Amino acid sequence: MAAHGRSALRDLFDESPTPHIAHPPRTHHRDFYVATDGSFRKAGGGLGAVIETRDGTRVARVATTDTPPDNNVAEYRALHLGLDVLAARAPRDARVGVLIDHDALASNVNSAILATNHPDGKAPRPISVPSATRYHWRGIQARLNGFGEVRAARIDSDQNPAHPLANAPDQYRHVNREPDRCVLPETPEPTATEFPPPSRANRNGGGRASD
Repeated sequence: MAAHGRSALRDLFDESPTPHIAHPPRTHHRDFYVATDGSFRKAGGGLGAVIETRDGTRVARVATTDTPPDNNVAEYRALHLGLDVLAARAPRDARVGVLIDHDALASNVNSAILATNHPDGKAPRPISVPSATRYHWRGIQARLNGFGEVRAARIDSDQNPAHPLANAPDQYRHVNREPDRCVLPETPEPTATEFPPPSRANRNGGGRASD
């Protein structure tokens, strides 16, 4: 699916809706992309994260077992974990693309970003966070504010590369032994003309994003 010289995560981000935030071409120029997923099962769940630079260089993969009380907590914990790992490897002015398959979480992330940039601190839509996730949400917000620019894209679960890591953490535990990498993406070549992509407002189920 990925084009030559482009990250699979970048391709997913480019083609996915970003709730409440328009998706102009400049948003494709992320420095880092992080995909996260959390799983919940009565017998125990897991957390997964995949981080790449815009040129496709893998920065980190994480697969860890977890015992969340429900799926919502699993998703918030996974994003918190992924952003923590990225923050340890990226400069503070990094432009970050987040990929998650949880509608409400993607919406909350972008609403929080827009509220931070609003003169009155108002979000475009109310941010509703499940009570069991409030501490992880605080950690997520702190990480979001620690980067130069962030926005979240909503992807389907079967497209999420973090999904298998979260759903079979024991099977993928070897990814945690990959050497730590602190890499910077290559500087993109300037393009003469950029054309805005088609509206993604009705893509992937409709109503998930507004351009």
